[in-house]
Amino acid sequence: MDAIATRQWRSKRRNRLKAELDRVIAEALGEQRIVGTVVEILIDGEPAYQRAAGLADREADRPMTGDSIFLLSSVAKPIVTVAALNLVQSGKIGLDDAVSGWLPAFRPRLPDGSKPRITVHQLLTHSAGLGYVFMEQGDGPYHRHAISSGLDDTEDDLAALIGKLNDIPLSYRPGQGWGYSMGLDVLCAVIEEATGSKLPAAIAALVTGPMGMNDTAFSVTDPRRLVAHYGDASPRPRRLVGDDAVPFFGNPVRFSPGRIFNPRAFPSGGAGMAGTAGDVIRLLDSLRTGHSPVLDAPSTRSMFDIQARTGGLAAGAGWEFGFGGAVLVEPEMAGTPQSPGTLQWDGAYGHTWFIDPARGLTVVALTNTAFEGMIGRFPIELRDAIYRSL
Repeated sequence: MDAIATRQWRSKRRNRLKAELDRVIAEALGEQRIVGTVVEILIDGEPAYQRAAGLADREADRPMTGDSIFLLSSVAKPIVTVAALNLVQSGKIGLDDAVSGWLPAFRPRLPDGSKPRITVHQLLTHSAGLGYVFMEQGDGPYHRHAISSGLDDTEDDLAALIGKLNDIPLSYRPGQGWGYSMGLDVLCAVIEEATGSKLPAAIAALVTGPMGMNDTAFSVTDPRRLVAHYGDASPRPRRLVGDDAVPFFGNPVRFSPGRIFNPRAFPSGGAGMAGTAGDVIRLLDSLRTGHSPVLDAPSTRSMFDIQARTGGLAAGAGWEFGFGGAVLVEPEMAGTPQSPGTLQWDGAYGHTWFIDPARGLTVVALTNTAFEGMIGRFPIELRDAIYRSL
């Protein structure tokens, strides 16, 4: 295919993609399933689709813009993962390091009273035996110890969090199970010890600074651009205020959008950053290419390798877990058009992202609506529309 034909083909592909995605977004907004969204797609590193749609603040009638700032929730996890792998490749920490070597006060017990060895690798892959408050019933130990998920407000600093987690029995022997967990938040305490810096400064030095992610931090760089966040409700999403809760498979997940402004709350590497779609896709596409100012090629490839078997717990049948997200193993079993080797994760405030190296695809879809933007029809319809257009 000559240069002119290639340009014409790419133009037709962009037009198909725009028509498909504009329709999906219009339907989600028209049916009031989401309030607003920013969607960015790169194909082979080139912008293929960029759209800000709906409202950043419905009550103020403020439109969504491309530089709107979102509370990232678990979209923070790949950022912290990259920071940890940066320290691994420089030899400052090791994947097989015992966490207790960095955090002597962190030696949680199994139900039998024994204190097993927990590794950095197990924290990274949610296989350390830890849990999340929203994954247990209301009388569970995470509730009784008032463990903040990073989404709700707290007065605990990172040291207080580690102390509380140390007092909760592990759910299983590390390395012999899988459970979505506070592992990344414990890892953040390791990062502080390894760098000698507080977490916000460490992440800025290791990842967001070198990547030019100027609006991504544990604070809000420009509060005027911060979106209002909403929760699923009928007939339309309701604004999340104060200490609020949204049902999640029968369990309430507590959200405190104002947590980001509380200087006493621990900086949550699992759920506590704010940022823009443009910042996020810049980092993710560097992982697709393996050409990153913060990770070498072997470290980047390791994120797409299966690092933990999950039995379908991470993202359903056909998915396992890598570093920073779930890795697609069996597309047919998973019921997805994505390619094997796709890396994907989401965020509770209403976000999804994935990297499909085989198709040269990097996709970020941030919404301000939990949980429709994460696990509702919107991300599925968006994904399927992308692949139809290709």
